[in-house]
Amino acid sequence: MAGGSTLQSDERIPENEDAISAQAQEITEKVRATGDGLISVLEEIQLRYGYLPEKALRTVAETAGKSLVDVYGVATFYRSFSLEPRGKHLVCACVGTACHVRGAPMVVEEFERQLGIPRGETTADKEFTLETANCLGACALGPIVVIDGRYFSKVGKSRVRQLLDDALAGFGEIDVRKDPRVFPVEVSCPCCNHSLMDESAGIDGHPSIRVTVSFDRKHGSLRLSSLYGSYNILAEPDIPEGTVVGFFCPHCHATLSGFGECPTCRAPMVAMIVRGGGMVQVCSRRGCKNHMLDLV
Repeated sequence: MAGGSTLQSDERIPENEDAISAQAQEITEKVRATGDGLISVLEEIQLRYGYLPEKALRTVAETAGKSLVDVYGVATFYRSFSLEPRGKHLVCACVGTACHVRGAPMVVEEFERQLGIPRGETTADKEFTLETANCLGACALGPIVVIDGRYFSKVGKSRVRQLLDDALAGFGEIDVRKDPRVFPVEVSCPCCNHSLMDESAGIDGHPSIRVTVSFDRKHGSLRLSSLYGSYNILAEPDIPEGTVVGFFCPHCHATLSGFGECPTCRAPMVAMIVRGGGMVQVCSRRGCKNHMLDLV
């Protein structure tokens, strides 16, 4: 539920405290001028450096007029942020029960062998960081591996090398206008099966997905881009960054509950039925980009 950045991971800036401070101040002022909040600022900084340098966090606090405790609180709450340098490509393998019984330990061992590092470490060339998670929210499709935000299902040992090669080739770089992996979906309510598509208000050149939302004792309307891979939204009233939002069908008023929590920020997932068979789930926290698609 957030917009993306145009900076690519291979454009990271060399570490120098004065340069880090200047860049952090520039990013904070630029992002805040667009109306986005602290999460977007930290996302931009991490994309530049691969992690959140201490000097950058101190500069963000000073520039934004926030306490350092508040900035560190956000930086440590979201799993997608790191206070230590990480590789250009983040590999996260699920080792939860469902994936474990389907061979996840052998997949992790193969990643360790191919990369030459144990889980939790970064390769010497700073290309890859290998992590594991107890659950990534797609148990029926295990073993699950997430690389640069991309979910890969039923991963076996023989597929590990190809996934690493694809990551180096740049499959994580997305342009919603040109990338064939970004495509429109039509969705409906999983309770009443009524279409959630709204042709009267388009986003990204396609009909939007309209739902009813509630947060902080407020109620309103939210429109999501129907392009899978785009994070553009229209909300009335505006939803502050970091807010967990309740999603409801505008027709039957049922809660659009997903399966479990977001593996990134632990907020509830929101589920919608995809026309033609399948389900899409998105995180209910404003600013979190986690989403999953399971097509039949």
